[in-house]
Amino acid sequence: MSSNMRINKKCQLCNREFIAKTTVTKFCGKDCAKIAYKAKKRAEKISSSTRKYASRVVDPKDRVQELQLREFLSVKDTALLLGCSSKTIYRLIEKGTINATNIGDRLTRIKRTEVDHIFYQQN
Repeated sequence: MSSNMRINKKCQLCNREFIAKTTVTKFCGKDCAKIAYKAKKRAEKISSSTRKYASRVVDPKDRVQELQLREFLSVKDTALLLGCSSKTIYRLIEKGTINATNIGDRLTRIKRTEVDHIFYQQN
């Protein structure tokens, strides 16, 4: 079945006028259709990766509030909560200022009350 329709249209990519044989034709030829398809796919990839990245980004204020509610913290979380480096936390553990527990070989946990205790110590 062929159509005898002839519709004057403008290409959505290059704005050239052309004669379309169907009502759904958007582009003047194969080249414009390929370029538009690639641009559409590129935009989909960018929006997909942007959505993935946006879902991973957490506001530091929200993160600190979440940490304040936890009973046990990792060294990295404690460093974020106190606003220092994890190396400083390890030094405080070594000095005995903060009591920490090693779970296994690498997993160090600090009780939340220990972090609070640092600020309420009497000299």
